[in-house]
Amino acid sequence: MGQGSLISAFFFLLVLLLSANFEVVFEYIFFICLCRCEQGDMVTHTAWLNRSSILYAGEDKWSVDTRVSLVALNQMEFTIKIENVDMTDEGQYVCAVQTSSRPRTTSVHILVQVPPKIINLSRDIVVNEGSNVTLMCQANGKPEPSIRDLASEDEFLEISSINRQRAGTYECTAVNDIGTDVQTVDIVVNYAPTMSEGRDVGVTLGQEGVLECEADASPMADFEWYKNDRRISNGLDGIEIVSTGSLSKLTFFNVSDGDLGNYTCVAINKLGSSNTSFLLYFQDGSGSAMAVHAQTCLFLIVFVPFLLQI
Repeated sequence: MGQGSLISAFFFLLVLLLSANFEVVFEYIFFICLCRCEQGDMVTHTAWLNRSSILYAGEDKWSVDTRVSLVALNQMEFTIKIENVDMTDEGQYVCAVQTSSRPRTTSVHILVQVPPKIINLSRDIVVNEGSNVTLMCQANGKPEPSIRDLASEDEFLEISSINRQRAGTYECTAVNDIGTDVQTVDIVVNYAPTMSEGRDVGVTLGQEGVLECEADASPMADFEWYKNDRRISNGLDGIEIVSTGSLSKLTFFNVSDGDLGNYTCVAINKLGSSNTSFLLYFQDGSGSAMAVHAQTCLFLIVFVPFLLQI
C-alpha cells in the first residue's frame, strides 16, 4: 500500500470513529487480550485502532508490536489478539467497519489488572544489639497492593534499639485482588558473649574429669581456658580442649593432684568477652563414710579418759 493510500485510509478511519456503535467483545484470559468485532453482512472495510494508531486495517498489520496478531477476519467477525498484556496496553480500542450502507464504530476500554510485585525490599542485614533498624518493602500492581509484614501494615518497619530477641526472618506480603507476592528479609543481631555461672566438679584421682562452659554470643564466641592466671594449651599434660558452637569442654584424661584447683573459661567475640570460674576438687567415693568414721573415733578418744576418771 502506497503512502497516499495509507493517508486516505487513515482519514477514512477517522470518519468512521464518528459513526454509530455496535457490539464489541473483550476477553482478558491468561494474559491474552482478544478484541472481537462482529461485522454483519456486506462489509467493505475494517480496522482496529488504539489511541488513534491503526493496529490492523483489514488483513494488513500496521502495528509494529509483535504481540498483536490477527485471529479472524470474515463477514461475521474481525478479531485481533494481544498477548502478554501489560500496563501500556490499557486504554481505548476502536473497531471501525464500513458496510454497504454506512460506516459504524464501537469502542472498548481495556483495564489491565496486574498482580502485586515487590520492587524495593531491604537486603538481609547484620547489626549490633541496640542499633535502630528500618526495613523497607515497596510493591506495585493494579489495584494498588497493600503491604503486610509480621509487625506492620506500612511500607516501612521501624525497630528502635533492637535486641537479640528481634533477630530472625521478617516476611513482607503484598496483596491485591489479583494475587500475592511474598519476600523475606533476615536480620542478624550481634551481641557480646554471656555465660551462666560455672559448676564446681568433684573428681577421683586417676579417673577422667570434665569441665564444661557455654556462651550465648553472636557471632559465635572463641573460648580460652585458664588455671589461675596461666592459659592452658590444648593437648599438654593429658588435657584436651574441644569447642563446638556455643559449648567448650576441658577434659582431664587422668586426674592428678596437680590438676586440682581453680579454672576459668573465657568466651570472646568482636563485641566483648565474658568468663566463669570452676573449682576442680578431689572427691573420694567413700569420702562421706570416712568423714563419719573419723568423727566417731574422735568422740571415743575424748570419751574414754572421761570414763576412767569416774
